[in-house]
Amino acid sequence: MRRLIHLVFQPASRLVRLALGEKRLVVDPQMADDTHAHMPQFIDLDGTTVTGLWAILDHIEGTYPEIPLVPDDAVERGEALRWLDWTATVLGDQVTRKIVSEKANPRYTGTPTRSTPDVNVIRAGRDALRELIPFLGKTVDEHGNLVSRNLTIADLSLAAHLSSLDYFGEVPWDANQGLREWYMRMKSRPSFRSLLADRVPGQPPIKYYADLDF
Repeated sequence: MRRLIHLVFQPASRLVRLALGEKRLVVDPQMADDTHAHMPQFIDLDGTTVTGLWAILDHIEGTYPEIPLVPDDAVERGEALRWLDWTATVLGDQVTRKIVSEKANPRYTGTPTRSTPDVNVIRAGRDALRELIPFLGKTVDEHGNLVSRNLTIADLSLAAHLSSLDYFGEVPWDANQGLREWYMRMKSRPSFRSLLADRVPGQPPIKYYADLDF
């Protein structure tokens, strides 16, 4: 059985879970014992161990090419990888880490332990997200997804971040109908089922978190 050692609210871990789901690979997910170790970690059927987001994505895309997540077309491929980088850096730094890392138990994010959430940091993340939502909504309206009508690693990466934010009810979906409809389509994909089943002790999700029509 393939195994995935992961952190529930870490966007990199959530992205790998989605990617493995899209590849239709059966995986036994296990919570990391050492929350400060380099995560996620994927152990393939032959025992090959791959650590870290980029290494895992490269491994599964090369080893299981039947359902590609990175386009063959050079222009679309570049766009997909650009978006992947953008979500990991701009969105991650300006929004996800400022909200999720403050609100979630560090055991599920891998961030350093802190006493209480910093409301000013959370507020800055919320403000940044509101500024980005029209841009994201316009993009998915124009292309159907972030890059093209076909699903790519870019869409999974954005969905990984939004899903962790949405667990805490931190995405103002009413601000953009296009982005909301795109996310509803993403939530309806079989690969999303494991994420929608996420529950952590003492921190239940927002009531509509698992609803496909919200």
